[in-house]
Amino acid sequence: MQCATSKILTTVFTAALAFGVSTSAMAGPWANNHPRRAEVNGRLENQNRRIDREYREGEIDKAQAQQLHHEDHQIRREERDMASQNGSHITKQEQNTLNQQENGVSRQIGQ
Repeated sequence: MQCATSKILTTVFTAALAFGVSTSAMAGPWANNHPRRAEVNGRLENQNRRIDREYREGEIDKAQAQQLHHEDHQIRREERDMASQNGSHITKQEQNTLNQQENGVSRQIGQ
């Protein structure tokens, strides 16, 4: 069964390439790299590393790390929701709103 599925996926992928569909287009709207989205998501990735580092170093406990990761996850979900309503982009105002939320989490990480 897996062999048949593999053949089908290979055929679909080959056909898509033959028709000029790029792999990023096949990945969906989240593959787009709009500068405002990249900035917001870069900050979220940086904050994720900071949370992990502070947990490893004993600056915050497990519950605090989980709460901060949860808040960052909600911001990322909101960013994706905003982008889905605007052709895979976010507006400058949406970026500012997300950055303000990230600033709040960042302050919590640094306490």
